[in-house]
Amino acid sequence: MFLRVKICGITNIGDALFAERSGADAIGVVISEESPRCISTEDAKEIFSALGPFTTTVIVTHTNSQDLLEEMAAVNPSAIQVSADVKRPENFCGKLIRVAGEDGKYPEDCDAVIIDRSHGRGVPFDYEYAEKIMKTAAKPVILAGGLNPSNVQAAISRLQPYAVDVCSGVEKSPGIKDPMMVLEFLKAAGKIPAVRKKEKISR
Repeated sequence: MFLRVKICGITNIGDALFAERSGADAIGVVISEESPRCISTEDAKEIFSALGPFTTTVIVTHTNSQDLLEEMAAVNPSAIQVSADVKRPENFCGKLIRVAGEDGKYPEDCDAVIIDRSHGRGVPFDYEYAEKIMKTAAKPVILAGGLNPSNVQAAISRLQPYAVDVCSGVEKSPGIKDPMMVLEFLKAAGKIPAVRKKEKISR
């Protein structure tokens, strides 16, 4: 199984590039006023523009505002992750990720479902709840909530999710990533940090 890893709650270009170059498949930013990691749509656009063409870009939001959701869609991310029951943005060609509810249900108009009761607070997910979602979901399942370098490997082995999503588990402070923790998480999740050497090409 090819597992994907998303490093979320990114607030600056430096952290985004480090995560990307270290092996992350996706970079997530948060646009929700209640979050200490909230950035503007303009900042999101700047961060995403710095990334390579094969890196998935995700905007995470808890907004109930359809207008704000349309504004986020205009940034043209690869995907938008929403927890509120809002409509898919008009003319948005990216993927839509829905958050599974307390009862395990989620709107069917999505491309993937995420188990995320934590919302960046480091609250661990419930294994029994996660297993229920994994067994019943007809969509790819992303696992989030309290993941960190010390527990992600066990979670992957037991649940076999489509992807894992980490935010506070690799931070120095809200919105500021710890490079060593990012590397440790990616290693534990089975990602091998790329080693790049500068080579002179002689002709």
